Amino acid sequence: MSIAMTGLVAYNKALEDFKSTQQDVAKSTVNLEREIPTAQKSFSETLTESLKEVNNLQAKKNDMITSFASGETQNVHELMISMQKASVAMSLTSAVRNKVIEGYKELSKLQF
Repeated sequence: MSIAMTGLVAYNKALEDFKSTQQDVAKSTVNLEREIPTAQKSFSETLTESLKEVNNLQAKKNDMITSFASGETQNVHELMISMQKASVAMSLTSAVRNKVIEGYKELSKLQF
């Protein structure tokens, strides 16, 4: 296979990935519009949903790493974005956990 043909195949694959990403973004935008809450959620429900989302981001990152390592996909940009999203989500989760623990310690110090 010539270099030009290899480049054309890679370009077509990147174009397909881009189109599928656009469709995913369009679907998630529609889903976000539908998920506007009418009633307030409890703290535990919000926390549970957030942790599930962080877990989903971690799973997606692991799937993309496996897919990239096996040669199924060659989209480095999507891989890096996925890894960064998972990293930021995990850092934020750790920061929230630390603040909750810090608040609990402050409350436990109060005398009633």
